Amino acid sequence: MLRLNRLTDYAIVAMSKMSPEPDSVRTTTQLSLETAVPIPTIAKLLNALMKGGLVLSHRGASGGYTLSRPADKITAADIIQAVEGPISLTACVDGSDEECGIQLDCPMSGNWNKVNKAIHKALTEVTLAELGTPGGLPPVQQQSSPQAVRSAS
Repeated sequence: MLRLNRLTDYAIVAMSKMSPEPDSVRTTTQLSLETAVPIPTIAKLLNALMKGGLVLSHRGASGGYTLSRPADKITAADIIQAVEGPISLTACVDGSDEECGIQLDCPMSGNWNKVNKAIHKALTEVTLAELGTPGGLPPVQQQSSPQAVRSAS
């Protein structure tokens, strides 16, 4: 099963809370209260998102965090990469940090790149603005199978 980790999900939730007022400075405590995610987890996420260039830290008595750019300029891929690292389905795709023990004898070697690129492309086409808006994503188009079309006739 292909699944994002819980921290990535929490990062999207926290950033979605920040996106309606992108210039409003939020503290870890505020974000924790708004999202019900514990303060230590929010702090860890904000640190990763800051390193990924997605949020800015503001020091001082009225300090906290803001988005680094508008929500429609931050993609799902940006967030996933900031929290989880490179998007790679298997150890043998371009850009993976993992080593594959059977790479020399594997018939799939290099073939996963096409799938990995398609998933990465899809994730770059979805923005934080869409993720944070109820009904913000268009419905997924289902393709009818030839059998379903025949049985409907």
